[in-house]
Amino acid sequence: QVQLVESGGGLVQAGGSLRLSCTASGGTFRTYAVAWFRQAPGKERGFVAHISSSGRFTYYGDSVKGRVTISRDNAKNMVFLQMNSVKVEDTAVYYCAARSGWATGRVAEYNFWGQGTQVTVSS
Repeated sequence: QVQLVESGGGLVQAGGSLRLSCTASGGTFRTYAVAWFRQAPGKERGFVAHISSSGRFTYYGDSVKGRVTISRDNAKNMVFLQMNSVKVEDTAVYYCAARSGWATGRVAEYNFWGQGTQVTVSS
């Protein structure tokens, strides 16, 4: 079992930057692929980015590609989401999730979730 806690959310102006963190405890974190998802009010939870267990492979959703970077530090049991040039439509609760095996962009394939952190982008 791995427990995940997100942090770093808050209020940011459009065009600004924000770095989200996901801290893991329990389990063997370095063996888990991790993804970030987000959910805006009234919308389904959607894929943002994922990273392989080693950190060598990353993949981004179309809506954030070029503006977001996912990274991890397995020595610190942490995954990061650097968000640049944020837009109002990036406003959502951001969740990190972990799974054994390959990283995917599918919500249903992740069995460990954090509680989420709110990101609000003002115009």
